[in-house]
Amino acid sequence: MNSERQYIELYGQTKQFIDNGSHALINAHRQQALEQLEAQGLPTSKNERYKYIDVAEAFAPDYGLNLRRMKMEADPGAAYRCSVPNLDSVLYYVFNDKVVAKDGNTLDTDRLFVGSLVDFAANRPEEFNKYYNKFVGDGLVALNTLLAQDGVVVWIGDGYKCEKTIQILNLTLGNVAMMTNRRVLIVVGKGAEASLLVCDHSLTKESHLVSEVAEIVVAEDAVLHLCSIEETGETNKMFRSTNIVQHCRSKLSYTDVTLNNGLTRHTLDLHLAGEKAEACVSGLVVGGGTQHADSDLLISHEACCCKSDVLYKSVLDGSSTGAFAGKVYVAPGAQKSESQETNSNLCVSPNAHAYTRPMLEIYADDVKCNHGSTVGRLDESALFYMAQRGVDPTEGRRLLQQAFACEVIERIELPSLRTRLHQMIEERFRRGSGACGDCVLCASK
Repeated sequence: MNSERQYIELYGQTKQFIDNGSHALINAHRQQALEQLEAQGLPTSKNERYKYIDVAEAFAPDYGLNLRRMKMEADPGAAYRCSVPNLDSVLYYVFNDKVVAKDGNTLDTDRLFVGSLVDFAANRPEEFNKYYNKFVGDGLVALNTLLAQDGVVVWIGDGYKCEKTIQILNLTLGNVAMMTNRRVLIVVGKGAEASLLVCDHSLTKESHLVSEVAEIVVAEDAVLHLCSIEETGETNKMFRSTNIVQHCRSKLSYTDVTLNNGLTRHTLDLHLAGEKAEACVSGLVVGGGTQHADSDLLISHEACCCKSDVLYKSVLDGSSTGAFAGKVYVAPGAQKSESQETNSNLCVSPNAHAYTRPMLEIYADDVKCNHGSTVGRLDESALFYMAQRGVDPTEGRRLLQQAFACEVIERIELPSLRTRLHQMIEERFRRGSGACGDCVLCASK
């Protein structure tokens, strides 16, 4: 049986439960998603964007799904100690796909909404219909649209400037092997500004598969600072599909950091759709053990005078694997586009593997576009130099790895988050893979 077939049959058997646990406006998109999934299936290695990952194998197990919306009990305050000193933030927990505000209250005003996708569909149907499911993706997106029942929405009205960082903590939990299908919708209105921090963590030792589709819109003259950090575990599989649309003169700063995981796949499509839109996109993977992290980016320049700066790095130890593919596409007429794409990989272990494919596809003649990639090992001469001056070889290796990763972290706009991430990365290099130290599961190891 094809992996997608079991989900198609599951939907046919449980459609009533799925619909009852969601909202009519969300349900209205399921039939089209079903037809797309039946026609396309899940992506295979024949698709160049999935060359280094086996999607069918990851989705093959018979995972449990919480289709009847049984309440998932957890005390995040007791289970998770994540904090960023000096970061003035408003915190929201997402248990699998259900939003729970730290103080019990979600934000719902004329200029700001942070809360459940179901509530957003019920209370703001016009806004929901304007932005939901506008991403024409592949079979993974179709599967998510078919099964997703809820998710998280951050909607920021025109001209509103968020004084506090919005922090969303995604927590996977369940006492059996589980699958979560989660939607994310982020809309930053005209002239608005916001900073978002999204953290993924696991509160279960059971195998957990997360399918997430995020749709992000940055309107004219808007500014969005977004940082995503994954610290899950070796039993966690995460498939994220992100579609970002930027309009005229908008600015985006986006950083994606993977410090601990099992198998992670992130597909990012960024559309610079308005003139003078600017995007700074960064990624860092710290791999160890048998961790696998795969990032595939499409940066599409679709209007004049847009700028994009992409920097992705990986530090790979043990038998870990890092894969990066990034295409910068410049459409006909997108003159005066400027783009820089860089991918650098450091293989600390001889058993680590790094795959890299930076690409340019240009259909305009007045552009400045560069790309490059490197795969290398620790500098033996630098290690020898430090050893000659009394630095322990183990400490020297750690210092070189930290220095390599530092460039990505320094691109983050929030100073307090930069400081905290430097500390987290240092701790990660000291302890090796396996434990984050920030939850009861890891603290008990």
